[in-house]
Amino acid sequence: MSSLYRPCIVVPFYNHGQFAHKLINELAVYQLPVIIVDDGSQKEHRQQLEAAIRNKDAVSLTTLKHNQGKGKAVITGFKLAQQAGYTHVIQIDADCQHDFSVLPDFLKISNQHPNALICGYPHYNETVPRSRLYPRYITHFWVCINTLSTAIKDSMCGFRCYPLSATLTTIDQCHIGLRMDFDIEIVVRLYWQGLPIINLPVAVIYHQDASSHFRLWRDNILISRTHAVLFFGMTKRLPTLLMRKWWRV
Repeated sequence: MSSLYRPCIVVPFYNHGQFAHKLINELAVYQLPVIIVDDGSQKEHRQQLEAAIRNKDAVSLTTLKHNQGKGKAVITGFKLAQQAGYTHVIQIDADCQHDFSVLPDFLKISNQHPNALICGYPHYNETVPRSRLYPRYITHFWVCINTLSTAIKDSMCGFRCYPLSATLTTIDQCHIGLRMDFDIEIVVRLYWQGLPIINLPVAVIYHQDASSHFRLWRDNILISRTHAVLFFGMTKRLPTLLMRKWWRV
């Protein structure tokens, strides 16, 4: 691994205390610095997290005073990572639904292509509720429209490796969504900026005892608004996107 390549892991955490020990123990195998941002979890979950990271020197914890959304937690983690001198961030969700064994593959590809955004796309088994798939299909349709491309296989997966400098530059230049819309919006905007997108498969298992923080009406309205904003943003970039598409043909 190049000496100029310094990755770390950022985990947005909100009321996932039941998975805290599993999360920390499984990530410890990969011997990477871990930045956890607690997005205002309830006391019980916060205590479970604090117990899990006790005496774990590679893990740092930052706690937000109140819940501000997944996007806010991730962005906070990105900024902390940059301040600490890291060049790339592996974003991982705290619910342990993703197969962490692919993490070395993400690091290897990211090290070989340091300017690329490495996106996980989920491989589901029989545990996935059908109700979770239909919104993804709709979102995938709109992401294809808003990028004029099929380069992004999944825009909602929370397992990615970001080139930190380019990502924070993009975040500073626009008003990125701070809740469930974050994962969708940031990948589209990074594509607009010309970052290469590399997709890698990630196995996903839905845990029966896991609670979803997706709020059906609020978050669907928020995501619909994001698609609309991105659509009008796409129309402004239409010549550039079409030219890029033609050059790749």
